[in-house]
Amino acid sequence: KKPKINSSYGTINNELSSRGISTPTIKDISDIVISIRQSKLPDPKTIGNAGSFFKNPVVSKETLKSIEKNYENVPNYPIDENNVKLAAGWLIEKAGWKGKTFDNYGVHKMQALVLVNYGCAQGIDIYNLSKKII
Repeated sequence: KKPKINSSYGTINNELSSRGISTPTIKDISDIVISIRQSKLPDPKTIGNAGSFFKNPVVSKETLKSIEKNYENVPNYPIDENNVKLAAGWLIEKAGWKGKTFDNYGVHKMQALVLVNYGCAQGIDIYNLSKKII
């Protein structure tokens, strides 16, 4: 069976290009995804975190057009003829949450999708923060 490789995400394509890879293997894509994640996500051995916490919302193309009136280059991915998926991290960052800290927890400075525990925060603190962001 020949796998179908999807390298349509810009960051993956950029990394393939910088590595001089024109026909990527599954291993190439895996290595690149791991490298990208390590560069953007906190190491759970050093900072407690909830990982990539938020789901990318699906909205109508009409809603996307409305958002684009206020923001250029809204990252989105087609779902079907009427809907697109928006990048939750971009939305969270545009709302001003990226890098915010509250006592000993907050939103990671490098990746808005990641909620972090810098010390002895309780699970309820992380949960309540997620509800405020949503």
